[in-house]
Amino acid sequence: MIFGTGALLMTNKTTQAPLAVTCGDPAGIGMEIFIAAQKEIGGDIPMVLFADRRHLPQGVPVTLFQPDTAPPPPDHIWLHQIDFAQPAHPGQPDRRNAAGVISAIEQAVRLTQAGQMAGLCTAPIHKAILQDGAGFQFPGHTEFLAHLCGVQQVVMMLTCPALSVVPLTIHIPISDVPKAITRELFHTTAHILNDALRRDFGIEEPRISVAGLNPHASEGGKIGREDIDQITPWVAELQSAGVSITGPQSADAMFHAQARTRYDAALCMYHDQALIPIKTLDFSGGVNVTLGLPIVRTSPDHGTAFDIAGQGLADASSMVQAIVYADRMIKARQNAN
Repeated sequence: MIFGTGALLMTNKTTQAPLAVTCGDPAGIGMEIFIAAQKEIGGDIPMVLFADRRHLPQGVPVTLFQPDTAPPPPDHIWLHQIDFAQPAHPGQPDRRNAAGVISAIEQAVRLTQAGQMAGLCTAPIHKAILQDGAGFQFPGHTEFLAHLCGVQQVVMMLTCPALSVVPLTIHIPISDVPKAITRELFHTTAHILNDALRRDFGIEEPRISVAGLNPHASEGGKIGREDIDQITPWVAELQSAGVSITGPQSADAMFHAQARTRYDAALCMYHDQALIPIKTLDFSGGVNVTLGLPIVRTSPDHGTAFDIAGQGLADASSMVQAIVYADRMIKARQNAN
C-alpha cells in the first residue's frame, strides 16, 4: 500500500518550492475543487494556481505569484495569471478558451522544470474542446506532459491508500488488447513502475503483482495461451533482472484485502481490469499519477463534470488526495536524492 492508510493530510512543512496546480477547463469543476481543497489543506502545502483571475469567484482574495517570495496567507489564492480569451461560465465550455488551458499546462511545466515549482497537479481538461479550439494533437494530458518533458514513454498509475494499479494498455478496444501487449511494452512499463515506487514513494523493495490476461491466468493453457507463452516468461526475465515481480495471477483473486497486502502495485493488462477494483474501493479519492516523468505530476481521477459545475455539488476528495500525494512524492524524491 503506497503511503499506507494514515491520514494523508499529516504532512511536514518544508521550505520547498510551491506546488503548481493548473486550472483545467475553467467551465468545469477544477477551480472549485481546488478552492475547497486549499481550505481543507490550509497552509501545510504551498500551492500556486495557474488560472485567469477573472474565472475565480468574486471576493476570493488573490496574491499574484512572484519568484522567491513567501506564500501568502492560507485564505489567499496564490495565482500565476494566465490570460484566457473569454470569461468562463460553469457548465458551458468555450472552445475559445482552449489555448488558455494549454498555456496553463505549458507554463506550469516550464516553471516546474526551472525549479520555481516543486511539482505539478493538474485539474481535469476536456480533450475534445482542446482539439476543436486549439488543434490539440495529443490523446490526453499524460501524452502532452510527456511531450513537454521530452520523454518517450510514461506510465499511468491510479492509486489510493488501499490499492495502486497500472493498466498496461489503456483506451483501446478489448479486442485489440492481446496484440497490443508486447514484450517491450511489458518490460518498459514494469521497469518504470519499479523505479517510480522506489524514487517517488520511498519503497526500498517494491513488490509488483501481475494480473493475468485471461480468466484464471489461462488456467494452465485451457483458457488461452498468452499468460503461459508470453507473460510468464517476461515475468521470469524481470525477476532475473532484480525486479520483485510475481504472476501472472488470476485477476479475480488479486484485489481482496488479504491479497492486497502481498504487493505494492498491481500491473494489469487492460483499462477496466485496473480501474474497476480501485474505483470500487475508493471511487471519490483515487489519484492519477504519471510515472516516468522528470517532474512529479498527479491529477484527480475524474473529469471536468460540466453537468454539476458551479452547483456546489463537486466532491473535492480526489483533488485533496492528488495535492497531498504530489507533496509526498516531492519529498520522497528529495529524500532519494
